[in-house]
Parts: sequence; structure tokens; C-alpha cells
Amino acid sequence: MSTDELASCTRGGLHGVIERDHPGEPRPVVVFLAPLGRYGGMKDDLERWATELAAAELAGVRPRRWAHSQGVAARASQLAPLPLDQQGLLRAAAILHDIGYAPRLAVTGFHPLDGARFLRDAHGADERLVRLVANHSFALLEAEERGLREVLEGEFPLLEDQLLVDALVWCDMTTTPDGEPTTAEARVVEIVSRYGAGSVVGRFIRRASPEIFAAVVRVEAALVAQPR
Repeated sequence: MSTDELASCTRGGLHGVIERDHPGEPRPVVVFLAPLGRYGGMKDDLERWATELAAAELAGVRPRRWAHSQGVAARASQLAPLPLDQQGLLRAAAILHDIGYAPRLAVTGFHPLDGARFLRDAHGADERLVRLVANHSFALLEAEERGLREVLEGEFPLLEDQLLVDALVWCDMTTTPDGEPTTAEARVVEIVSRYGAGSVVGRFIRRASPEIFAAVVRVEAALVAQPR
């Protein structure tokens, strides 16, 4: 199957997941999944749906983002001891948080907003999931840098569940771009180095760093407080 045929199937509802990507001229192994359709039919298997969708949109075109997303989801699994009402919701948001980086979804170029709109408009995803993706890792501050704060706030208000919001921050900001565990401090340094201190992302992450570090401290304190 050609790349164009794969893309066509993905957009039409049959999602092809590229399971390997060897140098040279690989012949990708494609697994055809059931049509995702509207989100309502997938509520009993939220994590599987989220993983399949993220893989279909990121694995072939943004492999490093896909590696990061998988790492963030793995970190979410480590937060199972936390008293969260919906552990599956956190893990789904973790795997989907960067889906807006998929080139075909990049309408505004601001990935939290593009990803959230895609999940809402194309898949009718759960409102809490969409709002988590839209606001992950203090995205509102980056939206302000981009002149999009009112748009993001208006369409996707921040959830009031502080622990759930903090948990996604912890997962994202303690995972490297390649999906490996790291510290929040090292992650902030890496982001500034990669984008440049004067860039939109560089300015945002330096503004957000106190909030990021505070969220990480709250999550780690909550973990320590759980009975063993």
C-alpha cells in the first residue's frame, strides 16, 4: 500500500498504524483498525481508542513526538496510586496531548488548540479529555504569547480538578522528547535550548516554569502521601 493510500484510509476512518520504520526503503507493517467514527462508540475502551488515534496521526509523520507521547503515557501509568476519579482519562490525555503536532491538523500552529479542536470536531471526544489536551502543561500561558488566550479560554476552559491537571503536567514535563524519564528542571532547560530563549516557546516555558515545578511538587507529595 502506498503512503497516499494509507493516508486516504486514515482520513476515511480506517486507521493504519505503522509498526516499524527501518532505514532505506522499508515496507511498513500496517494494522487496519475498526473505524473510529464518533467517540460515543468507544467509551468502554478509551485508552485503546486514544492510543490507536495518536498512533495513526503521529507515528508515521512525527515519530519523535510519538515516542514522547508513549513515554508520557507510561509516566501516567505510574500515577495509578493517586486518588484520581478517572485514571483512564489521564492515560488517554497523556497519549493524545501532542496530537496537534500532526501536520494535517496544524491549522493555527498552536498544537494544544489544534489537537483539542480535532478531538472535539472530528471525534466528538469527551469534554474533559478535550479540555485536558487543550490546557496541558500550562498551555494558556503559551496561548497568551501567541495572542490566542481568549480563544483557548473561550473554547476549552481549564478543568477545576487540580490533581488531574497537575498529573498531566507531571507526566509531560518529566518525559524527554524521546520518551525517557527526566526531571522537570532538565526538561525546561532542554526546551529552552531547543527552541531558543527568545522564541515564543522559550518565553512561554520560562514564564511557566514556576507553575510547572509547583505542579510536579504537588503530584510527588500526593504520591508520597498514598498508603503503601
